[in-house]
Amino acid sequence: MAAVTATPGNGGGVATASQAYLESKAVQDTRSLMSELCRHFYTLGWMSGTGGSIAMKVHDDSVPRPCQLILLSPSGVQKERMEPEDMYVLSADGSILSSPCPKPYPNKAPKCTDSGAVFLKAFELRNPGAVIHSHGMESCLVTMINPLAKEFRITHMEMIKGIQGHGYYDELVIPIIENTAHEHELTESLAKAIEAYPRSTAVLVRNHGIYSWGDSWISAKTQAECYHYLFDAAIKLHQMGLDWSSPNHGPLQYGKGTLADGGKAGIIGSSLQIKPLPRCILLDIEGTTTPISFVTDVLFPYARDNVGRHLSATFETSETKDDIKLLRSQVEDDLAKGVPGALPIPPDEVGKEKVIAALVVNIEAMIKADRKITALKQLQGHIWRTGFQNRELKGVVFEDVPAALEKWNALGIKVYIYSSGSRLAQRLLFGYTNHGDLRKYLYGFFDTTVGNKKETNSYVEISETLGVDKPSEVLFLTDVYQEAVAATNAGLQVIVSVRPGNGTLPENHGFRTINSFMEI
Repeated sequence: MAAVTATPGNGGGVATASQAYLESKAVQDTRSLMSELCRHFYTLGWMSGTGGSIAMKVHDDSVPRPCQLILLSPSGVQKERMEPEDMYVLSADGSILSSPCPKPYPNKAPKCTDSGAVFLKAFELRNPGAVIHSHGMESCLVTMINPLAKEFRITHMEMIKGIQGHGYYDELVIPIIENTAHEHELTESLAKAIEAYPRSTAVLVRNHGIYSWGDSWISAKTQAECYHYLFDAAIKLHQMGLDWSSPNHGPLQYGKGTLADGGKAGIIGSSLQIKPLPRCILLDIEGTTTPISFVTDVLFPYARDNVGRHLSATFETSETKDDIKLLRSQVEDDLAKGVPGALPIPPDEVGKEKVIAALVVNIEAMIKADRKITALKQLQGHIWRTGFQNRELKGVVFEDVPAALEKWNALGIKVYIYSSGSRLAQRLLFGYTNHGDLRKYLYGFFDTTVGNKKETNSYVEISETLGVDKPSEVLFLTDVYQEAVAATNAGLQVIVSVRPGNGTLPENHGFRTINSFMEI
């Protein structure tokens, strides 16, 4: 085994490594783990025929992850017969520091994986602890169901919870790139996909397989297993004529936005001509799906009246500590800008009671001013969660909303929510309504982390996230004129909701208005 002789640098990085370091326990343990995983993945069908590979960082607390050594499995080797000494060792910049010795005939001469450049690009852009490249049959077939699709989407499946940053009600979106004759040629398109889909921890390669990664080898392995499960489920649901991408997984709506028509939705009108339907509907909550009075007279007072009790009961939890950290930052910004009602929050050292008292004063002022800020909305969501779970709160929607959601779902139209309330608060409201759990009709939730609702860029970001060919394929329903203008400027279709208790619209506003969703 040949090695370049040097030692870990004083800056904490490992540009090259001494023979002693290459033979250290950390490196040897990583070699053994990778050979074990290769053999295991072979039994799953992910690495048969010498295909597939793994890349893993050598975990060393004394070395920052971007500077840690990288181990790569070799190319053209029977993965079920992998041994620890078969691995390549690379520096963080991709230079080979150690390569395996040749084995006697009929074994091929050692060759570093053809995916090396792709792995290095994933490490550069995402800084994971491990990357897995699978040739599993399901990861190949799922990209072939719709040869024109640029994404794989699925929702309301338990195993989505195993994907970093996702929950059961979220829509999982994985980009699909086109295959090339040589794996290293995938590097550029994979990099573009990673940058375009910051939430994704995987990229599918059509007719080929998948690259997925995680913060550690355990995270990477867990997510890879969940991805393959979801691909297999989608294939089987497709064979059954069921739609894996809809919340209720009902029958595929051929000719209504599914594979049969390339994703262009339409219905037959009375004149027997095709009338286009939006591919997606984006709904505001206050004044659109839900009376404004429910928010102002029920939710806001509940949060205001229970904030002290909530903070006191959960003060030491990591969730509440994050909430307080966010509130401290917001209040500091408010004090600098002279925002009325802002009061300094003392450090934790003065005692829990004094910190909570200052927080309550600030939160009450924020609620009274109806501020649409993430720090407040996040905490409110956590307070409301307790209220909904304890049956002290029940969400309210207008009578026409459940029937409209069911109708749109049957037509293959994907429905999303965009509200200034946190995503958690949105899920709670629709999960505990006076008409039961309506989340089965919803594909996803957006809050102000995507941007202010009165800014055009927010709607541009949402339309890009939804994966539509053009923004006009999204219909936005809101009761707020400024939001309607911002969405229109982003290219979305817009209808203004006129409900009891809503504010008045400017004269000659120019938007279509409705009093019920059933008018759409």
